[in-house]
Order: sequence, then structure tokens, then C-alpha cells
Amino acid sequence: MTPLSVSAQAARRFILGCQGLWPGRRSAGRAGARRTLHQSGLVQIDPLNVVGRSHDLALHARVWDYRPEHLDHLLYTSREFFDYGGTLYVLPMGELPYWRVPMARRAAEEKQRAFAAEHGQLLETLREDISSRGPVANRDYAGRNRRGRFRSDKDTARALRHLWLTGELMTYGRRGFERLYALRGDVAPVELQHAATPDEADDFFARKALALQGLVTAREWARRFRHLARLRSDPGAERRRLDELLTSGAAVRAQIGDGPAHYLPAERAGELEAVQRGSVPRAWRTRRADTLTEATFLPPLEFVTARSRAATWFGFDYVWEVYKPAAERRWGYYVMPILHGDRLVGRADLRMDRAARTLIVPHLWLERSASARDADLLRAISLGLRRLAEWAGGDGVRVDATSPSRLRVPLD
Repeated sequence: MTPLSVSAQAARRFILGCQGLWPGRRSAGRAGARRTLHQSGLVQIDPLNVVGRSHDLALHARVWDYRPEHLDHLLYTSREFFDYGGTLYVLPMGELPYWRVPMARRAAEEKQRAFAAEHGQLLETLREDISSRGPVANRDYAGRNRRGRFRSDKDTARALRHLWLTGELMTYGRRGFERLYALRGDVAPVELQHAATPDEADDFFARKALALQGLVTAREWARRFRHLARLRSDPGAERRRLDELLTSGAAVRAQIGDGPAHYLPAERAGELEAVQRGSVPRAWRTRRADTLTEATFLPPLEFVTARSRAATWFGFDYVWEVYKPAAERRWGYYVMPILHGDRLVGRADLRMDRAARTLIVPHLWLERSASARDADLLRAISLGLRRLAEWAGGDGVRVDATSPSRLRVPLD
């Protein structure tokens, strides 16, 4: 089949559109959050709360009138989603049987087997205790503590996490932001507690890896597939599996200029063709402001831009510097890229002063100094900042510094 030929701009718009970010927010409220979570496929959870938590900021960027309690309800009340992974993601509950396979693969890895062998009695005690008393948190147990960099290294904390990563426990809810663990049978619906076969799971993850980014090279697809399915690298097997997706009609090729071949799910080919023609697919249209009218501030762990994808698709050099020492940061502590239309036009270091109910912008940078003369862009950034401040519980915005410096007046 002849590959679809698309421009770089169409590719950007398609990738943003598949993730619900272009041409703008297209759904609202809890129902919109549900739809967006299914559509995006992966939203990464992070506990750091500077303006808001990264997963809430990601949903705010996609959903009108989104509130964090909407996600809490979907995760912990209606149980339509669950959280899981070393890189912690929100996942549809309907996917649980497939995820049981990488959970089992993790349990068979040397590190986990060694932990289970060394702490077998502790693991059994925890199983019995949780079975009798119900949901528990790490702090409910005393234990020897060796402090780790990012999480508690207490023996019971490590044991609870082991049981969670290998699928015996699931997240029942949160106490503050601390996870409450419960047995899988007390969280997942009965009809979803079984495990898929390895072949079923690998086929599912092959298709999910194809769909997540909208457009992927063979190399990107293979890396994502291995990550999801918890498999070792096997280039020959990966190439055969991708060829099977093409042969079966599940995937199609696309060509962006003279670059490498890209792949996408066949059911999305019509949307890509529409974007290439300069139109917006019907399901993507928004009745409210689009990202040209109101800029969107993307969280540091945004799937579209994290881990070098901002450079690949937008020519935008972005690294989250929150864990760097202050003296080594080029930009700032909590810097968010600014999406305007289908471009990343700048970045802003942000923090929320909750006592003063003010969104503080220590510094805002535009990628191109000439953009400072674009009144429509400045208005869109101002509207985006005000919406973000209101969402975070603020009444106003304070911009301390800008580059170029003449941005200060029109943004205030």
C-alpha cells in the first residue's frame, strides 16, 4: 500500500489531535475526563504539586471544567480506571487482564524473585493482614527504614510495593496522596480479574504502542511495545510483529518529507488525511476557544512533549529541571511549555502562591523575540495564564520577568 504523504505541520496537528490537545479542549467535566483518559491511553501520575499535579494539569489541558475530584471518582469510586507501573500511569480498568501478563513477567524477574525469597514471611503476613483488615497504607506498619531518594525504603513499604507491582494488590484509594493498598479482588470487577494469555497481551500492547503517539517510527514503536509488555529487546521478533500489523491491515504507513517511515492505526488514517487537507476531523472540533485563541500550558510530564518528543516534533528543547540543583537549571524549577495553535511558542516557570491566591510567573520566555509584536499571541498567553490561575484556585496572575523584557506590560 502506498504510504500516506503528510507535511510536518499535519503530523504535528495529528499527534496533538490524537491526544486531545488540538485544535483545543473538546470535552467537559467528569464525562470529558473519562473520554479523554480512554482517548489518550496513558496519563502519567506525579505527586509534586507546584501549580497542580502533573496528571491533573494534563487533564486540565484537555478538558473544560476539569477538577481533580473527577479523576479521583473515576479511579476510586466508579473503578473505571486504575493506576499502575514503575512509571505510574492511569489506565482503563478494562485493560487489567492484559496488564496481568507484564505483572507476572515482573514477578519472574531476578530482582523481584530475590526479594520474594528473602522476605517471604513478611509478604505472607501482609497478605493475611490485608485480607482480614482491608485497605492499608504504608504508614499503618512499623518497620526497619532505610531512606531512599524518592520513596520510603522501609521493609514493609518495599513489600507492599512488590505485591502491587506484581499484581496481587491494587490501589484502593488515597489518604491525602498516600496510596491505600487492597487485594485485587477488592478493587477490580469480577469479570476483569482474569489474566489474558501472553499472546493476547502482546497483541494488545503492540496495538496500544502503535496508537499512543499517533505517528511512530518502527524504532519508537518497538521501544514503547517493550516498555508496555515488559519484554526484552528482540529486533527480529519486533520487526515481524510490526509487519503483521501492516499485513493484517491494522496499521498503515505514513511518510513525512524524506524522513523515516512512520506508522499509525488504520482506523485513524481518515483523520490524518483530513488534517493533511487542512480540515479538522469532526470528532476533534471544539465549540469553545481553540489553542490559537487561548494558549495551553502543558505539564512537565505531558506525553506529547516529555522525553525528547518536544524536540522531535516541535524543534523545542525541553528538559524538566525540577530535580536538578538550582545552580544547574537553565530555565527554572517548574517550567511548562506553551502551546499556541500547533506550535510550542515559549515556556513559563510557574508556581502557585495559595495563601495569596495568585499564580506567580517568575519568568516567561518566548522562543522567538519577534513574537513579542504578535498581539494575538500575547492575548492568547494572557488568557491561558488566567484560566490556569483560576483552575488552581487563584484570583490573579503576577508576571515577574519575561524574555524579551517588553512582554511584561502586555501580559500584566
